[in-house]
Amino acid sequence: MSPNQQERVVVVNGARTPFARARTAFKKMPPSALGGVVIRETIARSGLDPALVDEIYFGIVSPPSEGTNVAREALFDSGLPSTIPCTTVNRYCASAAEAASGIAAKIQSGQIDIGIAGGVESISSIRALFSEQATDFFQDFGRMKSPGQKLGHLSKFKPALLAPHAPGIKEPTTGLSMGQSGDLMARLFKISREEQDKFAVDSHLKAHDAWERGFYRTHVVGVATPDGKVVDRDTDVRADTSVEKLAKLKPVFYKDGTITAGNASPLTDGAGAVLLMRESRARELGLKPLGAIRSIATAGVDIQKEPLLIGPAYAMPKALKKAGITWNDLDIVEMHEAFAGQVLATIRAIESREWAKEKLGQDEAIGKVDLSKFNVNGGSIPLGHPFGATGARMILQTLHELQLRKKNLGLISICAAGGLGMVMVVEAL
Repeated sequence: MSPNQQERVVVVNGARTPFARARTAFKKMPPSALGGVVIRETIARSGLDPALVDEIYFGIVSPPSEGTNVAREALFDSGLPSTIPCTTVNRYCASAAEAASGIAAKIQSGQIDIGIAGGVESISSIRALFSEQATDFFQDFGRMKSPGQKLGHLSKFKPALLAPHAPGIKEPTTGLSMGQSGDLMARLFKISREEQDKFAVDSHLKAHDAWERGFYRTHVVGVATPDGKVVDRDTDVRADTSVEKLAKLKPVFYKDGTITAGNASPLTDGAGAVLLMRESRARELGLKPLGAIRSIATAGVDIQKEPLLIGPAYAMPKALKKAGITWNDLDIVEMHEAFAGQVLATIRAIESREWAKEKLGQDEAIGKVDLSKFNVNGGSIPLGHPFGATGARMILQTLHELQLRKKNLGLISICAAGGLGMVMVVEAL
């Protein structure tokens, strides 16, 4: 066993960009540029010599075809030493949290001392795909040498080859979109449309209040865009929303469904990063950490039998046990808001003794959710959800709120495509 294995991994500092609705403010910024901003800012805020960084892990769900190792491309954009090794990971919506888990594991095992973890998503950069037939046609054309061969090949061209396949977010196994799965989950747990709309409004108002009192200024960095503008605030937070306004919106995924554009997280561009190291190394360098990672747990469910987004409820007991605590010890709970219906359904599962007995084989419910400690600064519905970056946002948001409240323990819960769930317990220092 490495002598470092039992030592805590701490989060020294970090930063995220504002989150912007896709194809708006960050439309002309590739994921590498957004990632470069937060890597550079994380180092600047920490006051660390960048030459001390051993590795970078970055998450992304939809990497660009021209540079799929986004971690490496973001490093180049950041201006940090190009000698830092970089790895890109994908655990869908939990990708940045998985990046943090990977760096933490390398630190605990003694492979590295210091690492940066984070993630980015640029929905604006996703391009339409073409059919296999079209791909074959143009590849064959590119291999031909003589003008005669090329002209002969072009004579076989059909306009239908140019029909694009629009990018989508569907589960290959079920054929359902994330929204359809979320809608079915809300039905299963009997979550009403009114409950979902009220939750979404409350989240918007909490996010707006957090911005107004300066909470997000602790870790959100302004971004200069190629068109000369500076984006310094999340663009989708709406202070003027109401249950009455949301009630007028039509369901998106099913005619009789309950998920609308108002109670779901928007497609978003953005990035976030955190600096991780051994606690003793932070002391040696004179750095004051924000907090430590207490435990990490993951779960996967059979999506043919279980709701796609229920995974975190299975991971929570594992994370609490590994951390040596109970639900009642938590001071803050941060849950990713893919959809209001998914959040409320997960809360029902957490609080249900019957669900715990049937699904987890335990006699008591996971716990009782205290909404005064739950997503207190708003969540993904108002802030946005750049898939690969949300985990970094949640780590920073949780630790800064614990610091502000002078409290100790926070739980971060992230549902992800493929029936995956990831839960992290962090503690303030």
